[in-house]
Amino acid sequence: MKHIFLALVTALTLSAQANNGSQLWFSGYRTAKPQAHVSCKLSTPTAQIAVGELTNYYRSDARVQLSLVKDKTLGTDGFRVTVAPSGEVTVQATTDRGLLYGAYELLRQQELSPDGPQAVTSVPAYKHRILNHWDNMDGSIERGYAGQSFFWGPATNPQRWQEYGRACASIGLNVAVINNVNASPRVLGTEALQRTRDIADALRPYGMRVALAINFSSPAALGGLPTSDPLDPAVQQWWKAKANEIYSLIPDFAGFLVKANSEGQPGPQDFGRTQADGANMLAAALRPHKGIVMWRSFIYAPNDPDRAKQAYNEFKPLDGQFADNVIIQVKNGPIDFQPHEPYTPLFGGMALTPVMAELQVAMEYLGQERWLTYLGPQWQTFLQQPLDNCAYNLQHPKTPRTTIADLTTHYRESAIAGVANTGANTDWCGSIFNQANWYAFGRLAWNPDTDPAEIAREWVALTVRPALTDEPDAALAEELCGNVQAMMMQSWQATVNTMMPLGLHHIFAGDHHYGPEPWYAPEGTRVDWTPPYYHKADLQGIGFDRTQATGTGATAQYPKPYADLVENSATCPEACLLFFHHVPWDYPMGNDMTLWENLCVRYGNGLQIIRNYQIDWQALAEYTDPEFHGLVMAKLRQQAHDARIWHDGCLLYFQSINHLPFPSFTEPMEYNLDELKQWTEDMRSTRH
Repeated sequence: MKHIFLALVTALTLSAQANNGSQLWFSGYRTAKPQAHVSCKLSTPTAQIAVGELTNYYRSDARVQLSLVKDKTLGTDGFRVTVAPSGEVTVQATTDRGLLYGAYELLRQQELSPDGPQAVTSVPAYKHRILNHWDNMDGSIERGYAGQSFFWGPATNPQRWQEYGRACASIGLNVAVINNVNASPRVLGTEALQRTRDIADALRPYGMRVALAINFSSPAALGGLPTSDPLDPAVQQWWKAKANEIYSLIPDFAGFLVKANSEGQPGPQDFGRTQADGANMLAAALRPHKGIVMWRSFIYAPNDPDRAKQAYNEFKPLDGQFADNVIIQVKNGPIDFQPHEPYTPLFGGMALTPVMAELQVAMEYLGQERWLTYLGPQWQTFLQQPLDNCAYNLQHPKTPRTTIADLTTHYRESAIAGVANTGANTDWCGSIFNQANWYAFGRLAWNPDTDPAEIAREWVALTVRPALTDEPDAALAEELCGNVQAMMMQSWQATVNTMMPLGLHHIFAGDHHYGPEPWYAPEGTRVDWTPPYYHKADLQGIGFDRTQATGTGATAQYPKPYADLVENSATCPEACLLFFHHVPWDYPMGNDMTLWENLCVRYGNGLQIIRNYQIDWQALAEYTDPEFHGLVMAKLRQQAHDARIWHDGCLLYFQSINHLPFPSFTEPMEYNLDELKQWTEDMRSTRH
């Protein structure tokens, strides 16, 4: 393994001069000659990578000692950094993975702290810190915005696998689900499992384990059985044999991710069985190997006319029926990775079943690879959501959980997942700023209490500051980096305002989910795949009535006092108003403007902030590496153009329904509605 790592280091060094995003947040590592004296008695591949990283990139002339200790408080992945008065630095952990994470912490401190290494004890909040990849076996990626898969397809790239493992280890991630949840049965075939073994071998030295998304019909589709019924003994035996085969190749295989009976995927309901029947059958096959089942709750079956209620309706009655190595993987919101939506009531609503959060790093609904939308604030808002009086706390009054993060971190098999945004493109994520969301997910998966502003500051210091080629004085560099951090911190709300303010949701263009198409409702299309189903704009008002008093009753799925808060339009947070209420266009808001006026204000403010990104970024032009600066500026110009499409498209469409004049402060429209409808049609042939 040592010669493989050295080859990787050489490749990274040779490409260091091209500041094109390929180096991710490692680009500052090569600004001075390393001087460290690193010692470690452990000779495992993982420990030697830790030694190599510090030997090659730690610039202090202090001695650094890596050592294993017996300390239950550190768990299996935690570490402790101590600094002696002499300046000697010690990194302690109970495993070689912990030593590697500690080494990356030292390198991060080096780039962030002018005062030298700092003593710290750090233990991850989640046992399983997972990236879900939507990569297909033909090399394509569903909702992929950064090129082809580097896991699948005809070509293999072991160096890319190692670079990926290094990036994940540097931010504390430890599991990769390497294929699409819309899984092909072939992923469990001999050839695919051999590829999976090779990927696992490349990632293992970086503390990463692999998992696979599976197709529930594999016993019939791949194994030739007449059924895939989870209660059929032959089917159960097929899965046990398949698990044995996998673990013979990959002893540390993490487990299965399952999307069942959703969007056409097969599942246990095809045989009259429950979601628990299907999950428990797989759990039994994995149990001897200590594997886990991550069973997605993203199901919208016709069990209720309100899609927002359907996952809760499906899984709440099964609470307590799942095996203890099953985790229900729940999207943060009840619809589908929207720019903003309330939390899914399964968090706290499942009193007896472990749940884990699924966040989307890939920005399918937030501008994809074209927009600067830093998601740290969105994820923190979700993770810190209070769970007062939830079903879990009523069931466990002596050990209540105060927030979603608190709830999801305490399980024996605690986990958090992010849908990845990586591909084979040079810049990994389709744009340099999108790398920040990969970085932020890892940092929050390690510690969900971390301030997203601090994470943004870290990423800017690691990624943007090294591109300041003219070496401005420290004060100027700090000011420039602070401006970039400020851009990032306002970007999520700017995106929400530009796309779907005040609780509007899912008014994206059909198929590609990039631009606006609030009018999209082709004949014969499933109604909950069309924007009018969600915004329900008519002459009287706009918004989806989910109240118990007059609507679908979705508010009843939440615990009090949150349910009471959102039930009443007068107390409902403005960010969720149109998610829970259908309100008149002249509804008076807290700022003494009507709802219609507020929509116009929000769309206008979002557009203006996004335009200003170009001004802020241009201020770095004379100091920044030209290639780096140009790549970012091209994206910001595209975002400003497309934000205008959102502004004009949504306001013109809603005005065509309410027939109200635009307020005097509204910026004149640049397009007409027919032009915008044609734009979305043209986009359909070029976007995913």
